[in-house]
Amino acid sequence: MTQSHTEAPHNWRQTLGELLDRRVLAMLLLGFSAGVPLLLIFSSLSLWLREAGIERQAVTFFSWAALGYSFKFVWAPLIDTLPLPWLTRWLGRRRAWLLVSQLAIITAIVLMALIDPAGGGDNLAHMALAAVLLGFSSATQDIVIDAYRIESAPPRLQALMSSTYIAGYRIAMVASGAGALFLASAFGSELGAYSYSAWSSTYLIMAAVMLVGVLTTLVIREPETYRPKALTHYSALDYLRLVLVFALMAGAFVGGFFLSGTLFGDLKHWLGGGALGAFLLETLHFGLAVGVAAFVGWALVQLGAIDRPMAHAVWIEPALDFFARYGLKTALLLLALIGLYRISDIVLGVISNVFYQDIGFSKPQIATAVKTFGVFVSIAGGVLGGLMATHYGVVRILMLGAILSAATNLIFVVLAHAGADVTLLYVAVGADNLAAGLASAAFVAFLSSLTNVSFTAVQYAIFSSLMTLLPKVLGGYSGSLVDGIGYPGFFVFTTLIGVPVIALVWIAGRRLDIAEERAGAMRKCEA
Repeated sequence: MTQSHTEAPHNWRQTLGELLDRRVLAMLLLGFSAGVPLLLIFSSLSLWLREAGIERQAVTFFSWAALGYSFKFVWAPLIDTLPLPWLTRWLGRRRAWLLVSQLAIITAIVLMALIDPAGGGDNLAHMALAAVLLGFSSATQDIVIDAYRIESAPPRLQALMSSTYIAGYRIAMVASGAGALFLASAFGSELGAYSYSAWSSTYLIMAAVMLVGVLTTLVIREPETYRPKALTHYSALDYLRLVLVFALMAGAFVGGFFLSGTLFGDLKHWLGGGALGAFLLETLHFGLAVGVAAFVGWALVQLGAIDRPMAHAVWIEPALDFFARYGLKTALLLLALIGLYRISDIVLGVISNVFYQDIGFSKPQIATAVKTFGVFVSIAGGVLGGLMATHYGVVRILMLGAILSAATNLIFVVLAHAGADVTLLYVAVGADNLAAGLASAAFVAFLSSLTNVSFTAVQYAIFSSLMTLLPKVLGGYSGSLVDGIGYPGFFVFTTLIGVPVIALVWIAGRRLDIAEERAGAMRKCEA
């Protein structure tokens, strides 16, 4: 079962009425649940560690907690495959995994609250492990929520559900970012006057806030799901062996990546080569780690650690299904579009705060414009994108989002020449966030339409990981680009790299329309 990519335009009364659909409102609360953990791992935790007197070098140790978000597609097949004892029978496949991931998130936040990083001994290492648990659990929750959203409603609601999910996510980031800092300050912790009890109380409150997600999980309905028949007859021991094989593959990937880190670091130092050379080496580094994990998995299957048909159904069939449904050329085109769609705004966003500071804006001005005004504009953009995609069709708004994401970057060229003009700052931030919110809502709905509900969690996890991989890697070299061509040239560059995306959206839309016309003609002939 797959979803249609195009829907007949809705009238506005019907579109606005669907905003009150219980499934659309549920995504607002699940989006909130998904957004709470992120800043508790990064910005809020960084400030906690800074106030606790932890050296800046040690803080980088906590970047490992982000690995779960980048590689969630690796264990997504287990979410699609593995039943949970008793819970799956009680709640259903999606809600069971959702509840387990949320309880794991709460446990990780509580563990962080119970550890004083300034306490010496192994406290800092224990805090890092708790942060990694939080990242892994949060990424797992993301996998399940994405699958639940796609399976719980027809295509016509996906854009609205995407927009309310994004709105809930953004609201949660305000709560766990600015809200957590406000609480820690109110409880008496400041730079130079550190209070462990203040931060501990703050994180315990954030753990309690996660109960919003738990209650939502218990109230919502389990969606109808479709499991491959090949996965319905295995025993608990078969699933346990699958988990052990996954754990060994994950260990092989982590070991291969970090053990070879010194070697690739030395290679970058010896070879030089600038940003392009560093990018190619990092790509090779990542590919080597993936190759080690794949070899370990292949060897374990050959040795009979798990049943071969089961391994094929879990790891291979989701990828083969995507190529089988769209054909090689269209599938590669869609993957290119997925990997490049957000490149224009993500690459700019990496260095935007540094840019604001470099041209003379103060930190309070940046915080007010970006973290407050920008967040609310992005929420409005997401809701607007969802409504327009529902009314006009996803592909049309996908095209509009691609055009706006590239074009609004030119406002930053004007700001770079104007300097610290507060009015122009708000124009730039507002336009950028409105375009990003609109594009994100349409893009999430588009990705949802590409999945087969027999492999929802796996395919969407692959899409969402691919969506940010290249933009984030390229964004890492944005500082070097600015040093070479200056801020105005850099912002023109971010506009130009968005132009091919517009062409990809147009070509993909044409190909999908042709494919659906053929499918419709075949259905009529069969009837």
